[in-house]
Amino acid sequence: MKIGVLGGTFDPIHLGHLLLAEMALEALALEQVLFVPVADPPHKRQRQITPATHRQAMVELALADNARFELCPVDLERPGPHYSTDTVRLIRQQFGIGADDCYFIIGGDSLQDLPDWHHPAELIALCRLAVAHRPGYQPDISGLATKLPDLEQRLAWVEMPEVGISASDIRARVERGRSIHYWVLEVVRRYIHTQQLYRPDR
Repeated sequence: MKIGVLGGTFDPIHLGHLLLAEMALEALALEQVLFVPVADPPHKRQRQITPATHRQAMVELALADNARFELCPVDLERPGPHYSTDTVRLIRQQFGIGADDCYFIIGGDSLQDLPDWHHPAELIALCRLAVAHRPGYQPDISGLATKLPDLEQRLAWVEMPEVGISASDIRARVERGRSIHYWVLEVVRRYIHTQQLYRPDR
């Protein structure tokens, strides 16, 4: 069984997240992609994160019509801070899969920052990295390999079209009263509107 793991704050989950998961599913012949909302992201403490209950609800709504996408609450059910190594280890234990059948899905920009992550060498020993390869993007693999010698053999590339959507842009648009139609799924847009998320008074 080959599983993809896509972690993030999902604040909110948007079409870029879903497209990345779908491209990885197809390119790597995965049986399932787990979406793992982070309850306490250690690298995002400089801003207020939307409560996990709302972020989890939006992910559940977004995944409802795809049987191969599943919410995984492993980081919501334990105290933080939450690091990728711990998350992957727990998921492997839960699903009984080996390191070569677990793909941690990240964007190409995150790959460049990998040496600064918490125990990155341990992470690539625990799983393979499924990295979104965007048109025109040329990561410095040789430079990264000087810090993480085993990195190159643990990489699996996922061709990904350029998608100019980010959660921060969506939050900013909602705050300014602008439309987010076609930035997120309609069920997620309605949830944001109904719950009045990302409004200035929130």
